[in-house]
Amino acid sequence: MYIFIEALRSAMAAIRAHRMRSFLTSLGIIIGVASVITVISLIQGLSQSITRQFEGLGGNALTVHAKNDFKDVMRGKVNYLQFEDVEQLRGHVDGIRELSPAFMFPGGEIRYGNQTASSRQQLAVSAAFMEVNGSYPRLGRFISESDNAGARRVCVIGEKMIELLHLPENPLGEFIQFSDEWFKIVGVLEKKGEILGMSQDDQVLVPFRTGQSLIGNTRKPSMSITVSISDIGRAEEIKSRIATVMRQSHRLHADQKDDFEIESSDQFLKSFETVTTTVTLVMGGVVGIALLVGGIGIMNIMLVSVSERTREIGICKAIGARSRDILMQFLIEAVTLSMLGGALGVLLGYGLGHAIASIIPDFPGAYVPWWAVALSVMFSAGVGVIFGVLPAAKAAKLDPIEALRYE
Repeated sequence: MYIFIEALRSAMAAIRAHRMRSFLTSLGIIIGVASVITVISLIQGLSQSITRQFEGLGGNALTVHAKNDFKDVMRGKVNYLQFEDVEQLRGHVDGIRELSPAFMFPGGEIRYGNQTASSRQQLAVSAAFMEVNGSYPRLGRFISESDNAGARRVCVIGEKMIELLHLPENPLGEFIQFSDEWFKIVGVLEKKGEILGMSQDDQVLVPFRTGQSLIGNTRKPSMSITVSISDIGRAEEIKSRIATVMRQSHRLHADQKDDFEIESSDQFLKSFETVTTTVTLVMGGVVGIALLVGGIGIMNIMLVSVSERTREIGICKAIGARSRDILMQFLIEAVTLSMLGGALGVLLGYGLGHAIASIIPDFPGAYVPWWAVALSVMFSAGVGVIFGVLPAAKAAKLDPIEALRYE
């Protein structure tokens, strides 16, 4: 232990004696670790933000939507859910707490006075959409059952629509026009921000039956049905029952494949987490190449240091230092340089990640997971060991007499 402490003291003394060179030696590691931490913090921050959006649906939500193979679509065969499916599920599946059908309808441009705007999502929804999808009003109210039953021309808008149409700060009671109809604004949704650069606040929601009357009986909308279940322990049983009812509703024979899919919110979340994990590993690996460049820099400088300190090594060996003591001293010096660079890189990457996230409009805050910090520090230490072995071994193998003669 005494030898290790003495080797560490000697290594720190050598680093302090050449501060600028030590900093430049560690610069490659600092840049490499900072790049890795910055990239990971931004990806993980975005991942957490989107994960919270999915979790808003809860683990007890199931979504039914049409299943279409690419080849069938190219041949013009497209499957749709039917309006009758909603009533079939409502009447024949026990354990459903809320059932929320929704479909997009082509409303065209939205007009308010002389202003026009386009909405990314013009949806026909039921009153249950609010609870099932976590879309709550900031002002006014949500679509009610009576709105739906009477197919009223009312709508709930996203926060972004106020800006796009230059509506008053409190637009309740105002009328906007789309689909050649006038709609009264009864609610404004809470702001949700952006996901992957797309705003979630430019929605326009109308009652489900109103949407049906807008598209008429000749058009088949791309509809989905989201259900929340009362007992999550019965999720698989209810999912199986939904599949049975859907097959009966679509009159599918035993040898025919399902023309629909049933997905849980957990499946969406797991799929997204798989994607973000892959992206994190790939991006972290690409940026991590900078760490190898930093390691090569450490090796080069340590080889120069061995040449400069040849006489010092000769003196140490002459007074009894063993080869392994010399090896330990230079190896500790290389590892210390790497770990100091790694620690500075973590701090720099943390700051850069938060700075970049704050500069980009509506981008989620950066998040640095503990494993990224631990991995960066461990990798830095590994780089120090790997690239410090050659210079340390060269120093340890020096003949003391030859070293003392070195000019």
